[in-house]
Amino acid sequence: MTYSDAFLKDILTRTKVVAVVGVSMNPVRPSYYVARYLSLKGYRVIPVNPGHAGKMLFGQQVRASLADCPEDVDMVDIFRRSEHVPEVVQEALEALPSLRTVWMQIGVENAEAAAMAQARGVDVIQDRCPKIEYQRLFGELRMGGFATGVISSKL
Repeated sequence: MTYSDAFLKDILTRTKVVAVVGVSMNPVRPSYYVARYLSLKGYRVIPVNPGHAGKMLFGQQVRASLADCPEDVDMVDIFRRSEHVPEVVQEALEALPSLRTVWMQIGVENAEAAAMAQARGVDVIQDRCPKIEYQRLFGELRMGGFATGVISSKL
């Protein structure tokens, strides 16, 4: 999929509340560190994972499903296998009246789910990561495409 930088930047700028479906409690998992990054950038991140429902993550209670999320969620970031995306999108369309964007993570694509969301006026991004796009579009990428930290000269 090809998306213009302006389109991606508009979505990342207008989005305020992100439900991350399939979030992990394990800090080395991409779903954890992407959700954490988004929360550190000022987004309100609502973690969604039925296996961890009721626990706290990033200052928010983990929800069992999108139906349990606050109605002001405007973006759903999906960390599920492609074949599970239609059911996630269907639930999002039914449960989230403020939904404006469905974002499928790197390696996640589903034409049926994309068409379903677009038919309801919801923007769709497939096979991309909002963390990477945010870093790229807002000037945070460094050497080799990675957001590097300060490296001690004493190492």
